[in-house]
Amino acid sequence: MTDTPSPTPLDRPIWHSLTGRQAALALGDARAVRFRPEVNLFGEAADDSPESSRALVGLIEDGGTLGLLGVGAAVALPGTVVVSERRLNQMVATRLHRTSHALDIVPLGDADAAEMLALATLTAPGPFFAATHLQGGYIGVRRGGRLVAMAGERMKVPGFSEISAVCTHPDHRGQGFARALMEAVIAPLLERGEGVFLHTYPDNPAVGLYRALGFEVRREMTYTVVARG
Repeated sequence: MTDTPSPTPLDRPIWHSLTGRQAALALGDARAVRFRPEVNLFGEAADDSPESSRALVGLIEDGGTLGLLGVGAAVALPGTVVVSERRLNQMVATRLHRTSHALDIVPLGDADAAEMLALATLTAPGPFFAATHLQGGYIGVRRGGRLVAMAGERMKVPGFSEISAVCTHPDHRGQGFARALMEAVIAPLLERGEGVFLHTYPDNPAVGLYRALGFEVRREMTYTVVARG
């Protein structure tokens, strides 16, 4: 693990995404924000005050869930129960170690949403919903007309974009699709001066790939899911 870094927007990626470049995907106000439920489950309060906490809970539908991501344990939210709490490593890259891939990669959008959701449901790369693709930058690989691999962007903070939903159908693994897709997402971001980041469980077998691409652990984060009602 690296030394504890100085605070940056990467410590609060949900807040800085939803009050910045992804405000069009947000619900809430100055006290608390969350992604629209069809886009993602993440949300965050402006601070730890009771007023902000109540405002954040008000953005959770009855029986719904909310994902919290930050440094240290999440502040208890009134009227909710903790469903899960896990440690994540936040990894960042400001350069890319590229390899050569001869691969037909296609852009993905609204017309592909159902297939994207089906692939993510099968492979479980992380939270993915009917409109998650609206967060941007999704590309994929098709074989026989069928979507078999994809990758895209998730949260966007000042100076950084998150890489997420990297997944391959079990029948098509071992062909280098994940690396090729990640390179294709990352390269244009770096070319326009952005860094890239991702979140992963420390025991994720893909960590080796992330390091090979140029990612390094920045700091440990806590991912908490709470439910209301």
